[in-house]
Amino acid sequence: MDDPIITARGVDIFYDTTHAIIDVDLDILPNKVTALIGPSGCGKSTFLRSINRMNDLIPACRVTGELKIGGQDIYAPNVDVVALRAQVGMVFQKPNPFPKSIFENVAYGLKIHKMTPSKTELQDRVEWSLRSAGLWNEVADRLDQPGNSLSGGQQQRLCIARAIAVKPKVILMDEPCSALDPIATAVVEELIDNLRKDYTIVIVTHSMQQAARISQRTAFFHLGTLVEFGETKAIFTNPEDERTQNYITGRIG
Repeated sequence: MDDPIITARGVDIFYDTTHAIIDVDLDILPNKVTALIGPSGCGKSTFLRSINRMNDLIPACRVTGELKIGGQDIYAPNVDVVALRAQVGMVFQKPNPFPKSIFENVAYGLKIHKMTPSKTELQDRVEWSLRSAGLWNEVADRLDQPGNSLSGGQQQRLCIARAIAVKPKVILMDEPCSALDPIATAVVEELIDNLRKDYTIVIVTHSMQQAARISQRTAFFHLGTLVEFGETKAIFTNPEDERTQNYITGRIG
């Protein structure tokens, strides 16, 4: 088995006095889709956001324990959070294109991190990102139009193109299909499956069917604790914990 790219050991997350994540140990393997499932409010999005320190933006939030990416403790005092977020892309629940053109949406991170010295390289990388996100053929002739002029599903693929433009190691997705119709969802799911060849993907989903379709490994959270984690097929067909069984069969949720 490959060495994990992300390791969590004894991770606790607090919002003021609320203990949102309790003593989580988790290994996330490279080039797999790992799904985080569980009832609303169980802590899965809180844990996801700790992987690129998005929780730093919440003043009352405190993270303890050890969280490493590629062997580096991402909460160490000397960590450059801007560089970390280039390595760990994020796609949110609602598509959130910047109020810029399609081209500038994808180019944004490349310019911020000074990754493309020449205009030609920038154009090439933007095209590569849009092709990788399955969007190039739909937008190639209107790159100067606003990102928010696209349909919902296209906007979400634009946000994925923006995330992968800087070639991160990890892509985090927080319920990326919950605002999309079934056809757009199917397109994004196929895209996720293609992207895992080059990226490690961690996805929060409220849809157990989606987790079963697109992930190789699944973590079930309940009341802030990691109840069970393993191969997706085993979690859905032969869970070891009664709480997992109850959630999958709809008795809790």
